[in-house]
Amino acid sequence: MSALQVHHLTRHFGGVRALDGVSFELAAGQCVALIGPNGAGKSTCFACLAGQQQPQSGQVLWVGQPLLGLSPAQRLQQGVARTFQVAQTFEALSVLQNLQLVLSAGQLSWWDRLAARHSHAAEALLESMDLLVHRHAVVAELPYGFKKRLELAMALAGWPDTHRGVPEVPRLLLLDEPAAGLAPAERQAMMALVRRVADSGVTVLYTEHNMDAVFKVADRVLVLIQGRLMADGRPEQVAQDSQVRKLYLGQDFDLPQIMG
Repeated sequence: MSALQVHHLTRHFGGVRALDGVSFELAAGQCVALIGPNGAGKSTCFACLAGQQQPQSGQVLWVGQPLLGLSPAQRLQQGVARTFQVAQTFEALSVLQNLQLVLSAGQLSWWDRLAARHSHAAEALLESMDLLVHRHAVVAELPYGFKKRLELAMALAGWPDTHRGVPEVPRLLLLDEPAAGLAPAERQAMMALVRRVADSGVTVLYTEHNMDAVFKVADRVLVLIQGRLMADGRPEQVAQDSQVRKLYLGQDFDLPQIMG
């Protein structure tokens, strides 16, 4: 049984069919890229999966449980977390405090001291993102690549069982352009972290415009064109799809060069 099942998802904005009957399934632990040109419907798809938007029709099941109608917070309790195209962090807090705040969600009272909350779990997450050395830095002073890593750590911290160390719910991570705005070296480091998260057993679905971040990382690639799923397969299969090359990648797309 597939972990994530998306059936005939439809979302229209006036006469624009942002999603036009999109269906796909993800196995548990897969790392899957969702790609396509601007306006293809990728962000709308993510918003419908994460709960920021509601589709007009369709069905989304996560480990057999329906997600549509649940708020983003309720989906998070079911193990569904997401990041955004532009990193969403608390700029005035330290790196460590950002994670402590997420880990303490719903538990803080006015007399609590944030510094005393979940420090070990927060530091463990920062170490996994290669950010531990920056734990006391103010986020506003960080390079953007570090902010993207921190946002990824915050998404992982948002799951209800993170501070316990042992997952109690299956985990789905939705990453909206995780490498956007990053230089090549930063992009490579960021996508190595995404791959590490997927290899830990988390199911990952991500959008991306940087093709090296797609074809060198994903187990599978989905291609959206004008709200419809145009292709679905292994990276090397999708790279050779004639319609995908014609409508998106370009006829001169060179996979060996990307992979090299």
